[in-house]
Amino acid sequence: MESTSLYIKISTLPQPIHNEIVDYMDFLIHKHKHLKESIHPKAGCMKGFFKMSPDFNEPLEDFKEYMK
Repeated sequence: MESTSLYIKISTLPQPIHNEIVDYMDFLIHKHKHLKESIHPKAGCMKGFFKMSPDFNEPLEDFKEYMK
């Protein structure tokens, strides 16, 4: 949407709604600013949460005929 058409639409609204729009815009700015500042997890932070079966790399019985 163009800035001009957005301005025209907002201009036709009453003043109390302008205040609501400004409040909502501030909320969106704060919300997206917070997303940019989020901390990314460090490598290895999930160590110990998952267990792999000892036979993880073994061929599956279901695919035996395809592996011939």
